[in-house]
Amino acid sequence: MSTFSPCFLIPCYNHGQTMAAVVASLQVFNFPILIVDDGSDNNTKQVLEALQTQPDVQLITLAKNQGKGGAVMAGMRLAHQQGFSHALQIDADGQHDIEAIPRLIAASKQQPLHLISGKPVYDDSVPKSRLYGRYATHIWVWIETLSLEIKDSMCGFRSYPLAVTIKVIDHYSIGSRMDFDSEILVKLYWEGMHFHFIDTRVFYPEGGISHFDALHDNIRISKMHTRLFFGMLPRIPKLIKRHFPSQATNPEAQPIASQPHWAKRKERGTVIGIKLLMAVYSLFGRRFFTAILKLVMRYYHRTGKQARQASEQYLQQVQAYAQQHDLAVNTPVSSYQHLLSFGQTMLDKLAGWRGDINTGDLTVHGQQHFDQVINAKQGIVILGSHLGNLELCRALGQSRNKVTINALVFTEHAERFNNVMKAVNPDSSIHLIQVNSMGPDTAILLQQKLEQGEWIVIVGDRTSTTKEQRVVWADFLGKPAPFPQGPFLLATILAAPVYLLFGLRDETHTGKRPHFDVYFEPFNQQIKLPRKQRTQAMQALVQQYANRLQHFTLQAPLQWYNFFNFWQLSGEAENKTRSSFNSPNQSNSSEQHDNSESK
Repeated sequence: MSTFSPCFLIPCYNHGQTMAAVVASLQVFNFPILIVDDGSDNNTKQVLEALQTQPDVQLITLAKNQGKGGAVMAGMRLAHQQGFSHALQIDADGQHDIEAIPRLIAASKQQPLHLISGKPVYDDSVPKSRLYGRYATHIWVWIETLSLEIKDSMCGFRSYPLAVTIKVIDHYSIGSRMDFDSEILVKLYWEGMHFHFIDTRVFYPEGGISHFDALHDNIRISKMHTRLFFGMLPRIPKLIKRHFPSQATNPEAQPIASQPHWAKRKERGTVIGIKLLMAVYSLFGRRFFTAILKLVMRYYHRTGKQARQASEQYLQQVQAYAQQHDLAVNTPVSSYQHLLSFGQTMLDKLAGWRGDINTGDLTVHGQQHFDQVINAKQGIVILGSHLGNLELCRALGQSRNKVTINALVFTEHAERFNNVMKAVNPDSSIHLIQVNSMGPDTAILLQQKLEQGEWIVIVGDRTSTTKEQRVVWADFLGKPAPFPQGPFLLATILAAPVYLLFGLRDETHTGKRPHFDVYFEPFNQQIKLPRKQRTQAMQALVQQYANRLQHFTLQAPLQWYNFFNFWQLSGEAENKTRSSFNSPNQSNSSEQHDNSESK
């Protein structure tokens, strides 16, 4: 729409005492004012009839009371017919801060296709029951949209883009009373609308009139949320798609061979998404979450080309290796089952962050090694992987005494995820440390944590984000695969005992709660790389890790969560590094120049 041509829209039902002041406060903006008389009493009608004699004030009279939503929809239809582009809804009771109107207008001009809404900032006059009830509605709306974009769905201070809104009103059946404000936003979201919110002070004047019927309106709102929830279910794929980049710019549209490094791909799981998942899990429990998960992962399987291709490639490699070595491996039959297992592990991570996984849910293999570390209050380095659920180390670490766990990550989300985990569980003992490069300051920090008896967790199965070509090629499931040097060099620098940890979900367990097998085993009491035999020592070390990773991967092939071509590097790094190798038993020649990293 090329022009911004708004009008004010005021639904009115028996607000004769406040209407004159509200209209007077709006006239300074020089926009037409449309008042909808929703079957008011005679006193209010007299006030409204007097107001309509003023310039740019138009009155619509409804013969019978239709409710706030009915009045707003009647006003929007007339405004649209008269050629207005936007309806600026203002309540008739004087609750909204007129000083916020310029910001409402400015935001609507700047984003004319978005719905602009107030986000209430209350003073002490707000009834507590009303305040708490709003939060329950917010959670429902977030679930019904699978998004947190709608920050407040009950504020009647809004700018509606009329063309799109009228189409939605004509397409859907929408409640006409107090259920209208929330329902129209959810259904606008379903149809692709975006939202922008501005802080708006809201007052509850003493003696003010409220038409909220505690019994009947709460029943209507409960029915509305029930309808919206079941209406959301078949729309799950469409709603999820809104969080995804277009195929035109999506790296998943690229062939596997030309894809960028795994860490440079845009993260699909955001902090907001985690909070939303946590809300669903907290409200409805694991069984309901699992049912929704199957629909979500079915859609992801269809649209996630890169992940699906990587899964199929991996499954073929597992099958080929098992057949070649005559191994009885319960190999998954489809990439969908593989992706579904990944979704289930995400649920396990949520449960772990909340502290819902306890020692009764774990069978620890290597208990004697674990007891020795705990009793000695010893700082250790744990080499993990993207096989299974590494977050189980939290439950393991708290099974006896509280142990602080520091997990090194190589993407740019450490601070945000730390905030999420603290919001989910203030007592969380897991801290993420973002690592862009391994400099002396990082090494000193980690050394201090080890001296305090803390654990350092790092994964050994993903290549460096900054120096991808610095790898050691080791045999994995019958093919040479690139493993990063960094974790092993770090362990050398820290000179601490190194342990392996694999946390696998027991797929055969049939109880109500999931059960996990945790494998805790010593890897090396202190890694040393002799200068004269450094290449050979590093190769043997990485191959030892690859062998154990392979062993546990064959135990639970569904729980392998590296959804990229694990056996090759990306683009230029692949070409540079491959030219330096004649066999998987030879290490990267650049490894010989890494002395600076270990100092």
